[in-house]
Amino acid sequence: MEFQIISSGLLNDYLSLMPQGMQEALNNLQDAELSTPNFSFYASVASVFSSKIEGESIDLDSYIKHRRDGVAFQPDYTKKIDDLYRAYQFAKDEPLNEENIKYAHKLLSKHLVANSWQGRYRMQNMYVATEDGRIEYVAASPYIVPEEMRKLMEDISELLDASLSIAEVLFFASMIHLVFVKIHPWNDGNGRSARLIEKWFLASKLGEKAWFIQSEKLYYLQHQEYYRNIRALGLEYEFLDFGKALPFLLMLPKTLIAD
Repeated sequence: MEFQIISSGLLNDYLSLMPQGMQEALNNLQDAELSTPNFSFYASVASVFSSKIEGESIDLDSYIKHRRDGVAFQPDYTKKIDDLYRAYQFAKDEPLNEENIKYAHKLLSKHLVANSWQGRYRMQNMYVATEDGRIEYVAASPYIVPEEMRKLMEDISELLDASLSIAEVLFFASMIHLVFVKIHPWNDGNGRSARLIEKWFLASKLGEKAWFIQSEKLYYLQHQEYYRNIRALGLEYEFLDFGKALPFLLMLPKTLIAD
């Protein structure tokens, strides 16, 4: 396959490092007993831990009580997680394409950005700073974001039509996650979106059980390594080295085996 923006240069190295038993591990995944027709336990897990990566202070037990049993908490405690939960539920029923990614961002960013920027690519320069004010990453120029996203979506479309092994699906899901977060197309909600799109691609290729993979939880539990592996590619979008992406790419298969 010929890609416009996704790098496949590490695929052979990646495949040589894959553990055995991934298909069996996927087959063995089951929905949780706590799930009901109106409540998804694993969407809650994904929403809580993806939000915690971004600094939200909420615990899974409280959120389950809120979402499943109607226990009332202060709105500020749950509203951003509720928004992300709705985006996961939307993704379960819709095809992975640019229009639906924009709509998912509208859902998950309801309390992150102004209405005018929900589901809309940014038009400002974007950088990621550390808590002490150092710039650790300069994202793609706003002038090239639409074109970079077009390239990514065309690559995703080609992958959705391709016959891939489970290991190849995991590789490309992680690479989509990484490319998206490096483009950083939104004013806010980029990490949440990247982790959702990764899971969305997995489910599109591997079936409904992929929604039960607790990747967001593992990324949170190893969030220092998660961010270190993302940073390893370089400081500026134009000079990223995807040849350094292997440590990040190898996190997702560990998630599946851990489950």
